[in-house]
Amino acid sequence: MTKADIVVEIAKSTSCEKAVVSTVVEAFMEGVKNSMIKKEDVFLRQFGTFVVKKRARKVARNISKNTTIVIPEHDIPAFKPSKNFAAKVK
Repeated sequence: MTKADIVVEIAKSTSCEKAVVSTVVEAFMEGVKNSMIKKEDVFLRQFGTFVVKKRARKVARNISKNTTIVIPEHDIPAFKPSKNFAAKVK
């Protein structure tokens, strides 16, 4: 499912114009991104949580050059579904 599909689905179920729904979806996504850039988690009850995970520093190997490289500690965005949501997917 794409963002356009989501906009069409919401527009059908709410009888709102696609342009309005598209603006709301874009604003929602921008809000989530801005919160995560600030290292803040976003909690959506009955859906899940967008979290910022910290990856530890590690040593990896470049197999083609047979060398080792150090990957520094860094943050990554992640999504953790709620228990209800995860149970329905199973």
